[in-house]
Amino acid sequence: MAKQIRFNAFQMNTAGHQSPGLWRHPRDNSHRYTDPQHWTELAQLLERGLFDAVFLADVLGVYDVYKQSHETALARGVQVPLNDPLALVPVMAGVTEHLGFGVTAALTYEHPYTFARRLSTLDHLTRGRIGWNIVTGYLDSAARNLGQQRQLAHDERYDLADEYLEVVYKLWEKSWEDGAVLRDKTGGIYTDPARVHPIGHEGRYYSVPGIHLSEPSPQRTPFLYQAGSSPRGKAFAGRHAEAAFVSGPGKGVVKGYVDKLRAAAAEAGRDPAGLLVYGQALIITGANGQEARERHAEYLEHVDVEAALALLSGWTGVDFSRVPLDATIDYIESDAGRSALASFTTADPNRQWTVRDAARFIGLGGRGPVLVGDASEVADQLEDWVDSTGIDGFNLAFAVAHESMRDVVDYIVPELQRRGRYRTAYTPGTLRHKLAGHGPRLAASHPGTQVEIPSRLSEEAL
Repeated sequence: MAKQIRFNAFQMNTAGHQSPGLWRHPRDNSHRYTDPQHWTELAQLLERGLFDAVFLADVLGVYDVYKQSHETALARGVQVPLNDPLALVPVMAGVTEHLGFGVTAALTYEHPYTFARRLSTLDHLTRGRIGWNIVTGYLDSAARNLGQQRQLAHDERYDLADEYLEVVYKLWEKSWEDGAVLRDKTGGIYTDPARVHPIGHEGRYYSVPGIHLSEPSPQRTPFLYQAGSSPRGKAFAGRHAEAAFVSGPGKGVVKGYVDKLRAAAAEAGRDPAGLLVYGQALIITGANGQEARERHAEYLEHVDVEAALALLSGWTGVDFSRVPLDATIDYIESDAGRSALASFTTADPNRQWTVRDAARFIGLGGRGPVLVGDASEVADQLEDWVDSTGIDGFNLAFAVAHESMRDVVDYIVPELQRRGRYRTAYTPGTLRHKLAGHGPRLAASHPGTQVEIPSRLSEEAL
């Protein structure tokens, strides 16, 4: 039986996400991002399309590498103004029953003790539909505004992240025993203190001696996403991620990422087949092929090359205002996104990408492929990508909100269902159960289940 294809919707609480300049399109409604109805309409649309989740991106800084200024980002709407993604979750959860929520949160700048409570709260309020996209951040502007001269070096951010995960695992998985909450009205005992334990964490980066403030949520640990594609990022994903997000302009690049991620999971002692991998893509479709191609041409007219360069500069740490548009791209090491340029230079060994080429490419849908055609043509392409690369599904970017997602739901989902490549109903249960199929809790082989905290005797001796 052929593998079923999964969809997430790749969104951001801003007016300009992965298609810089398309907010200017006359049918685009991204400017409504401050209106709760904008998000409830999207959530209901995605649930109608049986999407796994809405995957909410975020950054804590502004894209100010280009021209060494934030002016281009502000003027061109490059992921600014930007609101908190986590605040959207209760709004969308209240009008849906099954849709999951993958929220991006940079662990580098928030203490694990308070963050663990925020995620537990959202897991309670969504009845177990919350996921966390674990990121370490890549913008120096975020570090500066949070009291640091610049962000930590790339690999050290992952060293900190490993300890961060150890702390939140202890809080989520070990602090409160099952059955600790009694709610005994007759006996007057709400929680049995003997079943709630301080985690006693003392590490290089964090000291967290006490108990988790929240009672266990439906999943305890939220479903874990990760998007790192550097060698250190892939090792981190292999250890911690239950689903990974990759992006690249060609199948060879994406397949390379998938193979390395699954190898990293195996190296960490986990089942590599149990790691879900979503590839980024933009689908442009319509009632027929001609309509789809006309829309593609129409969208291309609204691509803002300078805005795309500001975005690419932030991703890579390279100021592309200082590089001629017709210069070829070479692999450049930086402490921002190490693989943003590498994915272009390795996509096709026979092609030399210019800066202009890269900017126009990411101007529609970011770093993933753009799949254009009627429902049958797009379904053929989706099947080929899944079967050729080993991905499990797609994080779908949009060109025009909410037109792009509506077209996928109305045209592509029914065609994939007709082919037996897309589900026809949701599985009941938590996000983890829907995606992994083994109930609400982390798999027994996951490192989150294997952390240790002091025994009761050790606690009393402290």
